[in-house]
Amino acid sequence: MTTTTTPQPRRTGWRLAGYLVRRATMLEVHGYQSIYRFLFRRPKVPPGATGFSYHRSVLQILIVFVVVSAVELVVVDVVVQRWWPQMRIPLLVLGCWGLILMFGLLFGMLTRPHAIGPQGIRVRSGAEIDIPLSWNDIYSVTRRKDMVEGKQPRVTVDDNGDATLHMRMQNETNIEVKLERPMSFRLPHGIETVGQVNLYADDAKGFMEAVRQHRPAAAPM
Repeated sequence: MTTTTTPQPRRTGWRLAGYLVRRATMLEVHGYQSIYRFLFRRPKVPPGATGFSYHRSVLQILIVFVVVSAVELVVVDVVVQRWWPQMRIPLLVLGCWGLILMFGLLFGMLTRPHAIGPQGIRVRSGAEIDIPLSWNDIYSVTRRKDMVEGKQPRVTVDDNGDATLHMRMQNETNIEVKLERPMSFRLPHGIETVGQVNLYADDAKGFMEAVRQHRPAAAPM
């Protein structure tokens, strides 16, 4: 079975500028929220639910980016202070802002795991994507490995016209959630309507055990 990627609407001019400003603003706001949750150990997991991480495969990469950003901030400040002092403050502010974004991205993954509880499954990707799926919305949950390349998140359409949202890490998903009916979700690039959500969990076995624990007995797996 072949799949195609759903085309994304192209933004131009002021629409593109407005989108970039809104995206940057929300990234900064979410970054501060994630830093707060990490420092005060308040992961965003609903009451009675169990959190499942998905960041393990990219954790080292994110840590490297954070360290490089911190070192770059110091080096640039030293160089600019000596040769271009009038630009020191603007570049220092810009560097601190970039470092906060990197911490926000890292802590967003750490404090917003996937969650499984009495109400259903919440599928997350950092602070930007949080998809609530009630047990009434879910037809089946299966442990199945899949590889899909491209930007995150990615929506593909198969030969039957069925759309799948791939919430992957390192191009891989290992949990397949089929929905009772196509549903629309707001993603960073816009609204997508899909009938299936594929996601990645570091502990796929534990994820499935939590599904069996919380899913109503009469519902199919």
